[in-house]
Amino acid sequence: MREHELKHFEDILKERKTQIKKNIEDSMREIEDLKDSEVGDEADHASVSTDRMIEQAISTQQTKELNEIEFALNKIRNGSYGMCEMCEEDIGFQRLKVKPHARYCIVCREIIEKSAKTK
Repeated sequence: MREHELKHFEDILKERKTQIKKNIEDSMREIEDLKDSEVGDEADHASVSTDRMIEQAISTQQTKELNEIEFALNKIRNGSYGMCEMCEEDIGFQRLKVKPHARYCIVCREIIEKSAKTK
């Protein structure tokens, strides 16, 4: 991969990292606000509880993506970015455009997904 392409993906990953950190902080504030809110009746309590679970699920998913982004940034630094972790072939540029923190090429990703479904 060319230097300018690496820089492009690094910039995208860093921008996404900043956005996710902001989202997580906002979610944590929202969860705290929900904990502190006065609940009038059972319906309000159920609504607050549901909102809290949704915020926590979103935060968990975003934390997972943040970890994947950190991993991809480390791969840029050590020179292994854009290489499939399974077959060690290059991950297609178009795939990286869609998912810059991809760890597998499309073929290997499908193999991994199929094996995860059978477990």
